[in-house]
Amino acid sequence: MNYDNNNVFAKILRGELPSFKIYEDDKTYAIMDIMPQTKGHLLVLTKEPAPTFFDLSVEGAQACMATAKKIAPVLMKVTGADGLVVSQFNHECAGQTVFHVHYHLVPHYIGEKVDKHAHKPGNMEEIKALAEILAKELAAI
Repeated sequence: MNYDNNNVFAKILRGELPSFKIYEDDKTYAIMDIMPQTKGHLLVLTKEPAPTFFDLSVEGAQACMATAKKIAPVLMKVTGADGLVVSQFNHECAGQTVFHVHYHLVPHYIGEKVDKHAHKPGNMEEIKALAEILAKELAAI
């Protein structure tokens, strides 16, 4: 599969589109999902131009997992979540909507429903406020 340099995540990484960034290093960029399944749903993007996991280098995959591992405990603490799902979709039939490798960190809460993937926009003010808290907590570690 060819990489589309004009996909939404490529544009975010180039600074052409805004995002609610919570963390960045030389290989990854973590942002809040603006169509969250639950409170605190965020994404870890690779900086590699890889449309699917199969196209991603081992180093890129390791970097994404290292970033997810760093963020996950902070996300759990800040949101008070009861559980967390880490997922990554490949190809449209598996639920991939943006063809740039990214991992979802979706907090789960006992007794609360999980919205459908990429279904509806969230409350941008709430997402922004949570992003600011997460970014501050992550900068402190």
